[in-house]
Amino acid sequence: MTSAMRLLMLAPRLLFIAGAGALTVGIVLHAGREGAAETVATGLLAGYLGWLLLEAPVTFRRTAAPAADGRTLLPYALARLLLVASASFGPLPWGRWSPWLLAPAAVFAAGVALRQAAIRTLGRFYSHHVMRQDGHRVVTGGLYGLVRHPAYAGMLLANAGFACFFLDPAGAAALALLASAVAWRIRVEERALWDVPGYAQYAAGKPRVLPKVW
Repeated sequence: MTSAMRLLMLAPRLLFIAGAGALTVGIVLHAGREGAAETVATGLLAGYLGWLLLEAPVTFRRTAAPAADGRTLLPYALARLLLVASASFGPLPWGRWSPWLLAPAAVFAAGVALRQAAIRTLGRFYSHHVMRQDGHRVVTGGLYGLVRHPAYAGMLLANAGFACFFLDPAGAAALALLASAVAWRIRVEERALWDVPGYAQYAAGKPRVLPKVW
């Protein structure tokens, strides 16, 4: 592996650490402000940090992933960093409290739950890298019976809820970048999986992340 490739593979892990740091600072900043909206904001930031830490063992797992993985993983990780940084350091757009502010927080929680359920269903085949593993087989049960990539669907849903609560232009741009990076990663991943016995038949007619949309 070349030095450029090593740096490319290392960058998402460095961005992970930067994101965790930004969230930690954001928790302190929002916790020090008054108001019910700030309390929910603090809880959302803490929830996002907990989510990152939950997946940290997979993030830092050593792997011999192909170059295509690194090229898609970098914008994916950068988008998440920009999203959490804009939420952590920016002011809340809400002038007063409303129970409706709990709706995006619930969407965030539902997205994380969806992603974790998908990860558990995949078991040892789950990875943060686009690659085939030894003995790779097609998983079709649970959420994978509905869409091909429920973990990515949960990722997008959680980040959409998070971005909608903080409602920041930079966060909206980061969410758009994240959606583009996820779509790119899905296409790269499917090319890598297409030769897995049964995958082409499984994928035929089954949506990627959202039924009747894509």
